[in-house]
Parts: sequence; C-alpha cells; structure tokens
Amino acid sequence: MEKVVIIGSGCAGYTAAIYTARANLNPLLITGEMPGGLLTTTSIVENFPGFPEGIDGYELMTRMQKQAERFGTRLKFGSTVESVDLSGKTFKLSVDGETVEAQTVIIATGAGHRHLGLKSEDLLEKKGVTYCATCDGALPMFRNQPLVVVGGGDSACEEAMYLTRFGSVVYLIHRRDSLRASKIMADRTLANPKIKPVWDSVVTEVLDVKQDKVTGVQIKNLKTNAESTLDCAGVFVAIGHIPNSQLFKGVIDMDENGYILRKEGSMTNVPGVFVAGDCSDHVYRQAITAAGMGCAAAIDAERYLAGLSQ
Repeated sequence: MEKVVIIGSGCAGYTAAIYTARANLNPLLITGEMPGGLLTTTSIVENFPGFPEGIDGYELMTRMQKQAERFGTRLKFGSTVESVDLSGKTFKLSVDGETVEAQTVIIATGAGHRHLGLKSEDLLEKKGVTYCATCDGALPMFRNQPLVVVGGGDSACEEAMYLTRFGSVVYLIHRRDSLRASKIMADRTLANPKIKPVWDSVVTEVLDVKQDKVTGVQIKNLKTNAESTLDCAGVFVAIGHIPNSQLFKGVIDMDENGYILRKEGSMTNVPGVFVAGDCSDHVYRQAITAAGMGCAAAIDAERYLAGLSQ
C-alpha cells in the first residue's frame, strides 16, 4: 500500500515528490511517457527564479528529478497509468498491467499540444508537421528552407526564434493583428529580420503536392477572406495545450475544456485525490505556478494522511 502516488513528472509532479518525500511519505512517482513533461522540449527557461542567465528546460527537469530522488522518491520511468478506480477508501491504479494501491493520489499529468484539427495535419505529422521546434528544428529537411510557425503566444515566439537558426525564413501565422506573447518576447520576435509575421490569418490546409512531405500551407485572411499559399518545408504548431485529463473523465470533476476542478485547496471532488499543474490551471500555465501547485498538493496530501491516522 502506497501512502502517496504522484501521476506525472513535470514541475508540479516533481515538486510534489520533493515535499512528500521530505515529509517521509516515501512517494511513488509515475513519470508517464515523457519524463519531465513538455518543459524538457524548451531550449531556454528565462523566468524560473534562481537562474539569472536562464536554464535549459531539460536540465531544469533533470535537476528536479535528482532532488526528488535525493529525498527518497521512487520513480517508475516511462510507465503510464492505464485506468483508475477511485471509488473505494483505497485507490487502485493500473500501471503497466499491474495494480498499485494508494491512500492518496496527486494528479500532475500536465497538458499536451493542441492541434489545428486538419486531416492534412494528421497525415503529415512527422513528415514536416511538428509541435516542437527544439526537438525537430535541426533536422536536415528543415535546414535552409522556409518554415511556418502557427500561433501568437510565448511558445510560438520561442519556436520562431529558435527556428531562425535553421530556416531561410520563418513565417509566423497568427489569427490576430498583434501577438499574445509577453512584451519582451513579442518585441524580440518582431525585431528578428528572419521572422515574417502573417497577421489575421489561419492555416486551412497543409499541402504536400503528392510528395508525402510538407511543401506549403494554404492560409485564409480572417478579415478579407482572401486565400493564398505559402511554400514551406515545415509547419510548427504552437497554439496552446489540452489538459491530459482523459484518464479521469467521469471520475473527477472537470470544466468544459477538461481542466480538473479543485474543490478545496488542491483537493478534487474525491477526498484523498489532489491535483496540481497545467491539467488544472488554464489561467497561468507557468513552470513556477505548476511548482507552487505541486507544493500545495503535497502539503494537502500530508495533512489528509495525518487526519486519517487520528
């Protein structure tokens, strides 16, 4: 019987692990298929306190992992939770075909990349359509080629900036006439001569011209309804995220977008089940806020367990 099982290994999960481990709760953390979460795909994190020069996202998560392990967190690397039974006093999780029982569960499953919703996008994924510039930008197929980034937030700007190292030109397609990114990121992006903004526009089709690889995009101007095409070798989609909460649908209360709701503090509608990070936060969605929520969930879980023993 586990006292605490943490599902997810991003900032929220690792912080929850650090706190519960230091409280001698001997937590078990299930990393999921992407240990460290989406932050591991970020080239540079400049706004996490304590790193004045910035830090590579992968390195930051590796440090968090080591810190959690130092205090006694046990990790199941690459493992995923296939199903949950939260109906009894003891929670049962199916992990890689085996049953894990727990007194408390901390959900820190984060969020995944939002897609454009185009059939051509799905057909050309990994053939020029990608969701991570730092993962794929250096591939030979993208070097010295025109590239497209879709989005207008900090992530889209960071993707565009990173791709200027490899592409001949980077078109930044955004559905509005100004970027949603923070001012410093927006100014830096628009000042880069290799980045060409395409305002008030959406991608309506990813083109392959029967070559089984991306050759361009069809775009539509939302103000004029004019349609045009842009030649490119890659489409990098950065339009936000979807909470990884499908596992708990019908079991844990969520809003209409799938974000897990918190009833009191970090507790969900199921006593003993807590939530932290981007799977519950649709407002801030920052590494530092996820870490703070992980801390809160750990403290709430510790207090809940203390109450059970009284």
